[in-house]
Amino acid sequence: MRKSSPTTVVPSAAPLTNQHAPQIQAFGSVVPMPIALGEDTRRASTINLNQVLADTITLRDLYKKHHWQVSGPTFYQLHLLFDKHADEQSELVDQIAERIMLLGGVSVAMAGDVAAMTLIPQPPTGREEVPVQISRLLHAHEIILKEARSMARQAAEEGDDGTNDLLVSNVIRSNELQVWFVAEHVVDAPVVRADGTGSR
Repeated sequence: MRKSSPTTVVPSAAPLTNQHAPQIQAFGSVVPMPIALGEDTRRASTINLNQVLADTITLRDLYKKHHWQVSGPTFYQLHLLFDKHADEQSELVDQIAERIMLLGGVSVAMAGDVAAMTLIPQPPTGREEVPVQISRLLHAHEIILKEARSMARQAAEEGDDGTNDLLVSNVIRSNELQVWFVAEHVVDAPVVRADGTGSR
């Protein structure tokens, strides 16, 4: 809209570009939300959830990296599995970020901020062998599971049932299931012929 006088506004089809203004909320702060949870509880939960969010975004991207770069005789199975897990982690990313926002917080979003926050070690840019890729994924899952369990207990103690439920029902259960599917690929088991040394 373009002003023609102090009292009238003339419509315009021109897009309003290059707009700038101060932030409306600082990262790390919480605004009041009528959800029957105190400010301190909501702030603590948003801090915890932002850590889980940064690590979940990193794990999602790690799955995508390995989805593109996997090689070897199990390429097809792992290519599909890694992509499926990346999609599931993307769903978790959205759920965690939305929970932060409804608590009155600000969710971390940009790659540089995520990289500065994550606890998951950065992999090399180049390709790695499948066992190394899987080891990296399992380590990342373990980091998230350890922090999610601790944070779920804290949320329960503070009466934040929604955050506790998200962490237990979504983050923990999804990550545990993905660990099982990935870990079975590095079991040192015979492929075609049994070695004959086991008990019968």
